[in-house]
Amino acid sequence: MTRRERLMATLQGKPVDRPAVCFYEINGYDENPNDPDPFNIFSHPSWKPLLDLTREKTDRIVMRGVAFKEIAPDPIGHIAKDETTIRNGSRFISRTVKAGRRILTMKTRQDPDINTIWTTEPLLKDVHDLDTFLELPVFGAGETVDATAFLKAESDISDTGLVMIDTPDPLCLAALLFDMSNYTMIALTEQARFRRLLERFSDVLITKTREVAHLLPGRLWRIYGPEFASPPYLPPSLFRKYVCRYVGPMIDIIHQSGGYARIHCHGNIRDILGDIVAMGADAIDPIEPPPQGDIELGYVREKYGDRLVLFGNLECADIENLPTPEFEKKIRRALNEGTSGSGRGFVLMPSASPYGRVLGDQALENYRAMVRLSDSKTNSEFCIRPGLRLGDKCSCHPRESAVLSSPRKRGPFDATPSPAPLLSN
Repeated sequence: MTRRERLMATLQGKPVDRPAVCFYEINGYDENPNDPDPFNIFSHPSWKPLLDLTREKTDRIVMRGVAFKEIAPDPIGHIAKDETTIRNGSRFISRTVKAGRRILTMKTRQDPDINTIWTTEPLLKDVHDLDTFLELPVFGAGETVDATAFLKAESDISDTGLVMIDTPDPLCLAALLFDMSNYTMIALTEQARFRRLLERFSDVLITKTREVAHLLPGRLWRIYGPEFASPPYLPPSLFRKYVCRYVGPMIDIIHQSGGYARIHCHGNIRDILGDIVAMGADAIDPIEPPPQGDIELGYVREKYGDRLVLFGNLECADIENLPTPEFEKKIRRALNEGTSGSGRGFVLMPSASPYGRVLGDQALENYRAMVRLSDSKTNSEFCIRPGLRLGDKCSCHPRESAVLSSPRKRGPFDATPSPAPLLSN
């Protein structure tokens, strides 16, 4: 199978030749070692072996925003004034928004050796700021959907992987306007106001989702943001009000075009997993094990594996810090639990990626172990007979059957896998 065929078969609940392995944000396509930008951590030579490995050996998934100019839509960019300064090598951006008689301010910091942007001052500090924001013009309503960059990425990576449509949900756009403490307080105590904010973002996102799904049918989507309503931040009842109410319709639109919806939700998911399934999600990531999460991969596979493709469940901190023999134990456990019994599919994947400028030797060796052990799941450990197909029995493996549950209807972008020795996802 090609890497693209393997990923599509996994999404469809079809047999594959081995479990897919993806390095998440690292895809070997977007990282440019030759970019002289001082904030480009991938220019450090320590990253080159990993980028080569990713490009040549992994089932890579390239994330792309389509409906907006960037993956993360900017809800105030059309009315904001930004001032950028460089101090001691770090980049500081001060943003101001004039709203009637009030001035809203936001500040961020980016350091050259860390691949992230820190919000040092959120835009909204209290309910008065929220009321002011609700009177501002709606963002993004007039932006035209442009699939040029998405289609170019698909052409460039060819059969080495997939390009995935990346979109926030309304809750993500709302929560990021506050710091975490004020967000949770307002979401708990000012529910009517907060729902107005979610409705404002939902109107735009539903329209854009419909336009993109029509333009790019049959693709994989990632919807991020539901984790902001996961325990312990908010109770499951508010997860249903703030996530299911708005993400469910997005998933319906994606399905109408033959696409696949993957929910991104870090942290504790045990108490909300049933709600995620009820929305009609096709997949979930990253399924973090304790103590970062509150659920084991084997439980998710057993209870919901017939309906969800499971992406995970390795921790980035373990990649960077564990000796390779210890990390290999976690890889083997994830591969065994993620493919146990019958189910729709599993992709071995970490919860995040290293974000420091220098990639350590330990991390590189552990990434290599992910590829090596995933490859070993072809015939040596699974004992899959060549030509094993959906419904065939495998008496030489304790799973006893390669029967898969609830395969998805093929979409217009689905590929027919090439003949190969196959195993049950």
